[in-house]
Amino acid sequence: MTSSEPVPAPPPATHFVVQVVDDHRMMRLGLQALAGSSDAHSSAHTWSWLEAGSLNEALQGYREHAAVDLVLLDLNLPDSQGLNGLWRFLSDFPGARVAIFSATDDEFVIRQALELGAMGFVPKSAAPLLTLRLIESLLHHTDHAAQPVTHTPPVPISLADTLNPTQLRVLELVLAGMSNQQIASECLLAIGTVKNAMSSIMLALNVDSRSHLISVFK
Repeated sequence: MTSSEPVPAPPPATHFVVQVVDDHRMMRLGLQALAGSSDAHSSAHTWSWLEAGSLNEALQGYREHAAVDLVLLDLNLPDSQGLNGLWRFLSDFPGARVAIFSATDDEFVIRQALELGAMGFVPKSAAPLLTLRLIESLLHHTDHAAQPVTHTPPVPISLADTLNPTQLRVLELVLAGMSNQQIASECLLAIGTVKNAMSSIMLALNVDSRSHLISVFK
């Protein structure tokens, strides 16, 4: 069947530059592979990556690059431990958009990082698809949502810095198909704590059921 009407052009891709600061090269390469995987093919944007294995290398790379949309900063680097790296980065580049990329589940440390100016928190323990969506939500926030991406699930901008580590872990296990009771056993939490976490997650994502929540990430 033919039509005389012109076929609309696809929306232009948005290109993002992400700097990954981690002293484990396999972690840096893993993120790049994740962004290039089939899970990312539905995204209407492309990625470029800057790698750094230390804070000083990251500062130099950021200084030399014209535009970095997001910095993913590990808290434990050879030349910087803890929040000192974040403080130094934001002191040198007050306009930098930095998110913590860490294995820590210490809510006090994460809260301090956000108070210092971090955009959000991406846990290294998160499942690959959740990691990708968290990074995308931060990138959309970096772009001030000026050009909404219509081909990605409607993950809210605030996801990466609204949910605490416990809630992010519960979300990951829900997406893995676990029930509340299984999650409670896996995480050594009271069932009431899991239910409260689920309520907070559903409120943050503006969903009204467990199936609706899961569908957001499909």
